[in-house]
Amino acid sequence: MSLSFLNGFVDLPWWGYILYALFLVQITIASVTLYLHRSQAHLSLDIHPILSYFFRFWIWLTTGMSTVEWVAVHRKHHATCETEADPHSPRIYGLGKVLFEGTELYKKAATDPATIDRYSHGLPNDWLENNLFRGRFSYAGIYIMMLINFLLFGFIGLSIWAIQMIWIPLHGAGGINGIGHYWGYRNYETTDDSTNIYPWAFWIGGEELHNNHHAYPSSAKFSIKPWEFDIGWVWIKLLASVRLARVKKVAPRPALDANKQQIDMETVTAVVRSKLDVMANYANNVIKPVFIEERGKAELFRQQILKKAKAALILDRSRMKAHHRERLNQALENFSQIKTVYQFRLQLQEVWDRTYSSQEKLLQALREWCHRAEQSGVMALREFAESLRGYTLQVA
Repeated sequence: MSLSFLNGFVDLPWWGYILYALFLVQITIASVTLYLHRSQAHLSLDIHPILSYFFRFWIWLTTGMSTVEWVAVHRKHHATCETEADPHSPRIYGLGKVLFEGTELYKKAATDPATIDRYSHGLPNDWLENNLFRGRFSYAGIYIMMLINFLLFGFIGLSIWAIQMIWIPLHGAGGINGIGHYWGYRNYETTDDSTNIYPWAFWIGGEELHNNHHAYPSSAKFSIKPWEFDIGWVWIKLLASVRLARVKKVAPRPALDANKQQIDMETVTAVVRSKLDVMANYANNVIKPVFIEERGKAELFRQQILKKAKAALILDRSRMKAHHRERLNQALENFSQIKTVYQFRLQLQEVWDRTYSSQEKLLQALREWCHRAEQSGVMALREFAESLRGYTLQVA
């Protein structure tokens, strides 16, 4: 294979260039989701030092980002989510700006000394980080990658390099930070606007399961439901099998022990640690069946009242807008059973939101809630309260 200015060292069939480009961007996605996100930002994963250095170097070659800056911006996003201080919230900036100018929002936050100082604890502070990845050569990596691709494939290599350069800004800065806080489905009613964009999207490393991640940010595994697929978790399991990675934490998963009849401290621990699962189950097993029952008995105009209030019945109060509150109040005034289960929902949240002087007080509060729920006269509510007795924890 002779060197040609137009063709480079290597000549591939058309599909070979596509496979090569996909291979490179998947390494970049894996580097971001495994190293920057799960390992460094949220400490849910330990990665072998040799592999960590490779990830840092590859991220420098293909994005020009440094560990310290990316992680600090992301930690600030979680700490200030959907507020004026959030570096890239569609609720604040609008979807269009985050989607198309997400990289600029990231750069603005990454160059803020206060953000770096506050959110960069425990991150690499070695010569490479300070002099290469964040120093005056921070953008040298992407030009080295451009030269490598050009020498290999000529001008086709430049097209591949361009794909590499837009992959993270398009899917990360714009897609996940934008669409992932605007459109999609939600397994959990978190206080932020995070959504799962797809139940599977291998081309963005599992990051599409964004609502799951915001519900349990310290979990190394992003998939929750059986039909969801987190390719990042596949890479983690493969790396763990050859001792290049170690999982530190995954989301707590509640289980039901049919033989357990007493609410004890194990119950309290399981309920509080998996409270988002508990509230999701409450929405599916209490609010939904009561909603269907009440709608079936109501006249047409009252059915419309319920229909309009459906979303508000499970929304966290911090995410409600004026029209949600108005529709919710109308439904509560017109349907006594809806009002009962909604009030019990708020009271259950209050059980773990309040500050108690002791664990025994918390235990007593949960017991009292269950007792009142069982005496409410609402079958779905009674059955849910009875099911809480058997709550234990298992690790998914």
